[in-house]
Amino acid sequence: MVATRTEEQARGEVIDIDRVTIRFAGDSGDGMQLTGTQFTKTSAVFGNDISTVPDIPAEIRAPQGSLPGVSAFQVSFSSYDIYTPGDIPDVLVAMNPAALKVHLPDLPKGGVIVLNEDEFTPTNLKKANYTSNPLEDGSLQAYRVYRVPIGTLNARALRDTGLSAQEIDRSKNMFALGLMFWMYSRPLDTTLKYIDERFGRRNPAIADANKKSLLAGYHYGETTEMFATHYHVPKAKLAPGLYRNITGNEATALGFLTASKLAGRPLFYGSYPITPASDILHELAAMKRFGVMTFQAEDEIAAIGSAIGASFGGALGMTGTSGPGIALKSEAIGLAVMVELPVVIIDVQRVGPSTGIPTKTEQGDLLQCMFGRNGESPVAIVAPATSADCFNMAIEAWRIAIKYRTPVIFLSDLYLGVGSEPWLIPDIDSLPKIEPNFATDPETYQPYARDPATLAPPWAVPGTPGLEHRIGGLEKQNITGNVNYEPENHHLMVSLRAEKIARIANDIPDVEVHVGEPSGDLLVLGWGSTYGVITTAVQRAQAKGLKVSAAHLRHLNPFPKNLGDVLKSFKKVLIPENNLGQLQLLIRGRYLVDALGLHRVTGRPFTISEVENEIYRILGREDLQVSPNGRGPAAAAAGAA
Repeated sequence: MVATRTEEQARGEVIDIDRVTIRFAGDSGDGMQLTGTQFTKTSAVFGNDISTVPDIPAEIRAPQGSLPGVSAFQVSFSSYDIYTPGDIPDVLVAMNPAALKVHLPDLPKGGVIVLNEDEFTPTNLKKANYTSNPLEDGSLQAYRVYRVPIGTLNARALRDTGLSAQEIDRSKNMFALGLMFWMYSRPLDTTLKYIDERFGRRNPAIADANKKSLLAGYHYGETTEMFATHYHVPKAKLAPGLYRNITGNEATALGFLTASKLAGRPLFYGSYPITPASDILHELAAMKRFGVMTFQAEDEIAAIGSAIGASFGGALGMTGTSGPGIALKSEAIGLAVMVELPVVIIDVQRVGPSTGIPTKTEQGDLLQCMFGRNGESPVAIVAPATSADCFNMAIEAWRIAIKYRTPVIFLSDLYLGVGSEPWLIPDIDSLPKIEPNFATDPETYQPYARDPATLAPPWAVPGTPGLEHRIGGLEKQNITGNVNYEPENHHLMVSLRAEKIARIANDIPDVEVHVGEPSGDLLVLGWGSTYGVITTAVQRAQAKGLKVSAAHLRHLNPFPKNLGDVLKSFKKVLIPENNLGQLQLLIRGRYLVDALGLHRVTGRPFTISEVENEIYRILGREDLQVSPNGRGPAAAAAGAA
C-alpha cells in the first residue's frame, strides 16, 4: 500500500493509494463471505483490478466464537494489474476476539485493525483462548487500532425497525461494510441494488434494515472524528472491453456451457455434491433454459456412470468432484478410456488424503489423475491457471475430448474455484469451433477404424441405422469392435490408446516463457493456481537484475512438445507446488532434468515472498530476501517484529 500526496490530501480529506488488501474476519455466522463479496463487486464495478480468496471453516458450524469457527475473506484491489489476493492484509476487520486471534499473526506491524469492541467480553475472550483482553493489555500497540462498537451502533440505527434483536444483530456485517466503503471511497449503489434484489420482494423489512445498516456504517466513518482521513484507489488501466467479476467455479460452468453451444450438442452434468466443486452443479442447474441437463446422483460412481451414458447418447457427458470423488470414480474413468468416448471429469482439488481439510486448497491430485486407474489407461489433463482462465480451459477440455474421443480431466483447485477476478467477456467469434463429426455412413463405418492423424475412433450415436456396435469394458478387436482376448490384439489396442493421447501434443500450444528471457540462470515452472505468485515473484526478482524467467503449464498430459527444449535452456529449474513434488517427479522422470522443488501443504496457497525468497536462495542472493510484505529485507522485518 504505497501512498502519494495529492491536492485532496493537502486538504486533509483523501490519500491516493495504488493497492489495498483487506481481510474481513468473523464468526462463520457473521456474514464475512457476503461482506467480502460485496466489497469485491463494488471495487470491480468501480474499475479496479481485483483478486480475492475466501477462507472458510472446515466444520459446517463450529461453536460460535471459537477459533475453528472463524470465517474470512481477503480482497486485494488496485490501480494496476495484480495476480494474487496479496500475501498479507493491510487492513484486518475483526468482528470478534477469535477472528483477531486467528488473523493477527498475518498483519504486519503498523497495519490497520478495525474491530467490533462489543464482542470483546470475558466469555468471548475465553472462547478465543485469550488470558487477557488485547484491547487493554498493550499487545496491539504496534498496530493502528480502530475500536468501533459495531453491534451497539447498528442496534441504535435499527431500533425503530420492529425487528428482533437477533435479526438486527445479523445485519451488523452491513455496518462494517458501510464503514469500509467510506474508508476506501467506494460507492454504495452496487450493494444497495443487491440488497433490493436479494431481499426486496421476499422480506422488505430485512432489506430496509440491511440498507440502513450499510448507510449507518458509511455515515459513521464520515462523521466520527476517529478517522483522520480516508483513501482512494484509482481505476486500473485494463484492456478495453466488457468485464464482470467471476469466480473460478462460475467461469468453469460458463465455459462448459459455451463448449456445448460451440459443439451444437446438449450438456449433461451428473454430480454428487462435494466441497469445493458443488458450486459448479449449482451454476449449471440454473442454466436449464440453455438446454443444460443436471443430475444430482446418489454417489460418485453413479455420477460418472450417467456422464458416460450421456456421451454414449451423443451429448456432452460430464461429471465433477474433488479428490476423494476421483478415487471413487477411478474404475469408471477406466471404462471411459476403454470405450473411447468423450467425457470430461472436473476435479476441484482440496486438502487430502480422505476427507482431509475440505475447505482448504492443495494440488495433491495430479498423480492420482495421471495414474490412478487399473491397467494402462491414459487420459488427457488440462489445468487452468487463474479463476478467469477456467472458462478457456473448460472449452479446451471439450475440444480435446471430442476430437480425440477420450476422457479429459479438468484439474482445478479450491483456490481457483472460489477465488475471483475481473473477466473480459470474450467475442464469441474468437472461440474455437468444436465439430463432433458423428459417424453416419453405414457403408464405411467400423467402430475402431481410427482417424489416421488423431487415432480417434468414430463417434456413432445409438439409433443411427446401420451403425450398431458393441460397447463395454471388455477389450475389443481393432477395427471391428468385437470382443477379443488375443494377446497381440490387446497389446495393439493399449498402444493405440496411449499413442492417441500422446498425439494430442501435436494439437496444443507450445509452453511459453511468459516472464523473462527464453534462457537464463533459473526457470520457475508452475501449473494450476501457482500462476499468480510465480509471475509476481519472478517479476520482482527480474527487477533486481536476476536472470530468472517463468513458464506455466496448462496441459499436463500430454506436455507441450517444446517443454524439454525450454527446460534445457536454463541452468536450473524450480517447481513450486502445493504438494510434495508431483510435477517435479514427472518432469524429472520424463526429461531427466534435475528440477528443484518448493513444496507446501498447509492448506494455504503460496505467498509471493516464499517463492521470491526461494529464487534468491537458489541463485545465492540471500541478501535480497524480503519480508512477507515484500517491501524490505527479511532480516530487518524480523528485527522489527
